[in-house]
Amino acid sequence: MAITDLIDLYAAGPQELREAIAGMTPEQLDAVPVSGKWSTRQVICHLADFEPVYAGRMKHVIAEEQPVFAGGFHDKFAEHLAYDQRDIDEELELIQAVRNQMARILRTLPPEVFTRTGIHSVGGPMTLGTLLERITNHIPHHVHFIEEKKRAMK
Repeated sequence: MAITDLIDLYAAGPQELREAIAGMTPEQLDAVPVSGKWSTRQVICHLADFEPVYAGRMKHVIAEEQPVFAGGFHDKFAEHLAYDQRDIDEELELIQAVRNQMARILRTLPPEVFTRTGIHSVGGPMTLGTLLERITNHIPHHVHFIEEKKRAMK
């Protein structure tokens, strides 16, 4: 896929998420209809927490020579960052703002910058292109689970 198309998909992610939760009540957002899975509110908080994480990783790869970044702390975030108390609209606005900013930055870059690498503490070397692919796919990955929850509530 062309990098411009990937950036367009990345920028469209927040709207996909908004559409997935359109019409859901607060009770539905907090329901856990699939045992062992997060509620939709928790999923949205998780997405909102990782947008700035990935944006930071991408910015470091753009601006530095092989920066090192940490990975794997989503369970700690879910446990300690008040997922049950957070406002859905604020979370969606954060996701949108981060993606708007990063899409604007990414669109200014020549293609060769997407081959620059950073070092993920667990996954090893990752290019800017790989980071962009991963965060672009993050919302659709979780929208699948939101749809699963909605089906289970019917």
